[in-house]
Amino acid sequence: MLPVLTNKLWFPPVQDALSDGLLALGGDLSVDRLLLAYQSGIFPWFSESTPLWWSPDPRFVLFPDKLKVSKSMQVLQKKQTFVTKVNSQFEQVMRHCQLVNRPGQDGTWIQEDLIQSFVQLHQMGWAHSYEAWQGNALVGGLYGIKMGRVFFGESMFSRVSNASKYAFIAAVQQLATEGIDLIDCQVYTEHLESLGAEMIPRERFLQYLD
Repeated sequence: MLPVLTNKLWFPPVQDALSDGLLALGGDLSVDRLLLAYQSGIFPWFSESTPLWWSPDPRFVLFPDKLKVSKSMQVLQKKQTFVTKVNSQFEQVMRHCQLVNRPGQDGTWIQEDLIQSFVQLHQMGWAHSYEAWQGNALVGGLYGIKMGRVFFGESMFSRVSNASKYAFIAAVQQLATEGIDLIDCQVYTEHLESLGAEMIPRERFLQYLD
């Protein structure tokens, strides 16, 4: 039976997660709980309005030195097809991610209270957005938590072809210069695999967090 969290700031051991990675449900979305979750290798993902907490095994990650940049993306970079910015419109990046239609998902897991908590984390210097712009238009981007030498990627969006990929590549390259060793992609996507992401055992992932 899944643990049901209360207002007590606590998570069960990640080794207690179900085979799909589901660890617990309930609890609040306070800044302190979110920070504890990421430090512990846990992330929130919703079912309607109920917080669900996950720690899958294996974990989908990207080592920055294994980033794959295709020839077509290299051409776009040389042409400077997009202007990349960091943290210029954090909340808007989240709201664009909130509106993305994702196959197999009914609605969005990015609820209003989660946005407000992440805006607080951004103001505190934990949460960051990486953006692709065309003129005055925000056309792609991603956001996540930067903690120590790990970046926990949360979600991304694209309103123009290749914009999210362009922003992601720029983000990885920037994070590498800042000493980030590992980018958490959470769960498998073919899109991120094409960029170099891979599965590693949860235990190895936790060692990086330590």
